[in-house]
Amino acid sequence: IAKENAVKVIECNLRASRSFPFVSKILGQNFIAVATRAIMGDSPAVNEPPLFDLNYVGVKAPQFSFTRLEGADPTLGVEMASTGEVGCLGNDFNEAFLKALLSVGFRLPIRTVLLSTGSIESKAELLQSTRYLLELGVKFYATRGTAEFMKANGIPARVLHWPLEKARPNTVDYIKEGKIDLVINIPKNYQEEELTNDYIIRRTAVDYDVPLITNRQLAMRLAEALARTRLENLEIKSWMEYLRPS
Repeated sequence: IAKENAVKVIECNLRASRSFPFVSKILGQNFIAVATRAIMGDSPAVNEPPLFDLNYVGVKAPQFSFTRLEGADPTLGVEMASTGEVGCLGNDFNEAFLKALLSVGFRLPIRTVLLSTGSIESKAELLQSTRYLLELGVKFYATRGTAEFMKANGIPARVLHWPLEKARPNTVDYIKEGKIDLVINIPKNYQEEELTNDYIIRRTAVDYDVPLITNRQLAMRLAEALARTRLENLEIKSWMEYLRPS
């Protein structure tokens, strides 16, 4: 971690891919034991089932700790930013996906969403997703450009002012007052003022424990999963029940 041009080491340990044990769990095969025997010169047999024979799906969701890094911009880059992960199983992808998000702190159902969706291309790609959420009764708030685009395409959205505009109703006030269930903020690469406004929205969401999505594909997939899966139908089953169903 770097602060005021001083680089500090906060963790140094021997690492292995977290996907390795996750795949072992999903396939019911102890790949640690297989790898150990291979390292020792043995030729172990691997008896994992064919992937297309599995009647369940596993989804791994990252757990971030942006709240512990005061002032850090909660956006993702090429570096590893997650401090942990949750793996969940479901009868299909939508069920496993929603379980994983719930496990890392997302709160469902979602009744209000604040949207700031970036470029015109990004706005267009998210259009169908907002329609899915609208059909579920979600109420939309949006920054001006996003709200105007949504209204032009038949989706109602109330305009909230940017943080730096100091006008009401303001995005930051609505987040702080608990009026927003989910913030979808797609980072832009435009003028400095726009970048600052987006950063303030993202940081406020994290500081006030409001679920935040900064990835367009994730936002689209969440809308699809909610449209296709009823929350009351999410099954609570043990790992063994999936692995060896009766």
